[in-house]
Amino acid sequence: MEKLVIGSRGSELALWQANHIKERLKKECSMESEIQIVKTTGDKILDAPLNKIGGKGLFTKELEELLLKGAIDLAVHSLKDVPVVFEKGLDLACITKRADVRDTFLSVKFPDLMSLPKGAKVGTTSLRRSMQIKLKRQDLDTESLRGNVQTRLKKLECGEFDAIILAEAGLCRLNVQGAKYRKAFSVEEMIPSMGQGALGVEMLKNHKHFITLQKLNDEESAFCCHLEREFIKGLNGGCQIPIGVHASLMGDKVKIRAVLGLPNGKEVITKEKQGDKTKAFDLVQELLEEFLQSGAKEILEKAQLF
Repeated sequence: MEKLVIGSRGSELALWQANHIKERLKKECSMESEIQIVKTTGDKILDAPLNKIGGKGLFTKELEELLLKGAIDLAVHSLKDVPVVFEKGLDLACITKRADVRDTFLSVKFPDLMSLPKGAKVGTTSLRRSMQIKLKRQDLDTESLRGNVQTRLKKLECGEFDAIILAEAGLCRLNVQGAKYRKAFSVEEMIPSMGQGALGVEMLKNHKHFITLQKLNDEESAFCCHLEREFIKGLNGGCQIPIGVHASLMGDKVKIRAVLGLPNGKEVITKEKQGDKTKAFDLVQELLEEFLQSGAKEILEKAQLF
């Protein structure tokens, strides 16, 4: 029997995600598969903040190269890591049903962000999170926090940080207990990254099983994630810049909320649009236009200097 080869990063969370797709392939598509672990640039360089490594596709490039060579059949990504422009011949075969999209505060001593003492050290990999933390608390010290989920939790428990911010979806997938205090921010308090909480399965568009994999697609999640990706694409953005965007459906209505600014929280634009689902992509363009008129490009250029 033919076995599909799934390319995946080697972290515990990445392997949970790859195994999740493997199980669904068997159950819903009657297809056998095996997982091949691949080290990406983002996995190899752990002693520098992600925005200092540079470039897009830090966690996807090596996987995409193997897809193009035919060495693997599909790559499973956290959708938030997937660049909005694909290498020629590649595309997303499916986007899975979204898990919790929120960001979560964790601490050993303090119950929430507002209870942290002045000058407290908050760890995060994300400029987007740093920006929104600084917007609330200019007095906090946000510092780069690299490594897998367990490594980050150990750094918190050892006292290297007073608090850390992680994605709720990853904590739930790994059934993380850990820190004494854990509180998820609402999407209004901290706007998530594009595609946060969803998995993206990338393949060659002409792969014979590309259409088969679409059985794993979740229509509502895919619709919202494509809106978010369209917004990022319009700003020529990637996952290592301070932009948050979240689209949600309420019946036949859609709401798109976005934030963009400097990592220090000094210059920040926050806007939202609501309207009919049928006009959703027009709403994205209107939102983009408002951001551009408010100086979004100039702010993003300044953000590159951080």
